[in-house]
Amino acid sequence: MKKQTTAIILVDMLNDFITGSLKCERAQKIIHPNKLLIEEARKKGVYVIFSNDAHLKGVDKELEFWGDHAIVGTKGAEVIPELTPQKSDFIIPKRRYSGFFQTDLKLLLDELEVEHVIITGLHTHMCVRHTTADAFYWNYSISIPKDATDAFTQEDYEYGLTYLEEVYGAKITTVEDLIKEF
Repeated sequence: MKKQTTAIILVDMLNDFITGSLKCERAQKIIHPNKLLIEEARKKGVYVIFSNDAHLKGVDKELEFWGDHAIVGTKGAEVIPELTPQKSDFIIPKRRYSGFFQTDLKLLLDELEVEHVIITGLHTHMCVRHTTADAFYWNYSISIPKDATDAFTQEDYEYGLTYLEEVYGAKITTVEDLIKEF
C-alpha cells in the first residue's frame, strides 16, 4: 500500500456511541487499536479522516429509528478524547449511515488522490457497512481491520465483516498487519 494514496476513515467513534445515549459496550475494546492505527498513520503520512454522525435535532430521519444521538453541538457528537483529531486530520460530518452520502468525503478523497481506504469504527453491519458500500461503488480498494471495528452484538459484528468481504471484496485484516504496510 502506498501511504500517499491511503486514508483511514474512522466511523462514529463519538462519545454517544462509546459512553452516551447509544453506548456500545463492545466499543471499549476497539479504542486502543484505533488509537495505535491513527498514531502510526500520522507518522507515516497516511491521511486520517473522521466520519462523524452530526444530526439535526427534530429533523434527521435516522433519529426516528435510534432516538436522539450525536446532535450537532453536543458533547455526544464529539470524537472520544482518546482519539482526539489532530490539525492534520479531517472531519467529515454525516447525517446518514454512509460517510459518503451527501457529504464532502468523496471530494476530499479525490483531492487527496486516495485510492485505498481503511475503514474502522462502529458498526460493521450499519455505518461501516454503508460507508464501505459507497467506497466500493467509487472503486476504492478497501481494508477493514477487524480489531478496530465492532457492533452491538457479536452476531452483528461477524455478519457485518462477512458481508463486507463477500459483497464488497474488502480485505479483512488487523491493525498490526496494516501498520506493517505503511
